[in-house]
Amino acid sequence: MGKGITFDSGGISLKPGAGMDLMKGDMGGAAAGLGGGLIAARLKVPVNLRVIVPTAENMPDGLAVKPADVITMASGKTVEVLNTDAEGRLVLADALWYAGRDKPDYIIDAATLTGACVVALGSHFAGLMSNSGTLIDAIKQAGGETFERVWHLPVVDEHMEEVEGTWSDLKNLGKGREGGALTAAAFLAHFVDDETPWAHLDIAGPAWSNSARATGPKGGTGFGARLMARAVQILVS
Repeated sequence: MGKGITFDSGGISLKPGAGMDLMKGDMGGAAAGLGGGLIAARLKVPVNLRVIVPTAENMPDGLAVKPADVITMASGKTVEVLNTDAEGRLVLADALWYAGRDKPDYIIDAATLTGACVVALGSHFAGLMSNSGTLIDAIKQAGGETFERVWHLPVVDEHMEEVEGTWSDLKNLGKGREGGALTAAAFLAHFVDDETPWAHLDIAGPAWSNSARATGPKGGTGFGARLMARAVQILVS
């Protein structure tokens, strides 16, 4: 599964103009999910694999979501939108709930979700947040083998509480800039059944490169496709 925001202007909470052209890459998680699924299919990995790609474009408009709007998610939970530039977690949350209805063995999502993860880990590591030791081990091993490296970050009860709402069940931001990648993952966790092993990959840093590298070209790197395909191989082996 991957976040497929085809362009992210920030919506009503408009991003600064400088560098906004790079927001064409906000579908990096979707590319990783689709690419990983294609790799697994070509390798004939013996698994019943479903790839889910929630897509949208985040633009200002007369009908756009506004800060302080309360929306009802597909799960029935309500969310106060404090910032429309935290839109990726909204589309991912619906996709996670949708995926979980069939009680899958595992769910893995990838998303260019937060600038906070880039600040924490730079451009060479993705953040890994999960409720499953099995998934953590498989993804870390896959990251080492594919050189699409990850770093395990915590999501605990305090993070879950930080995104609880005042006028709604939840809000789409934590209490400030601190730990933004963790509270974003905590928001997503509210839409995953506790019994379902789930891993979230925040690939905001390595999904884009200003120069070519051994593992990818300048621009969109495709980070996450090999990682997710190899993790699936490990999980079914």
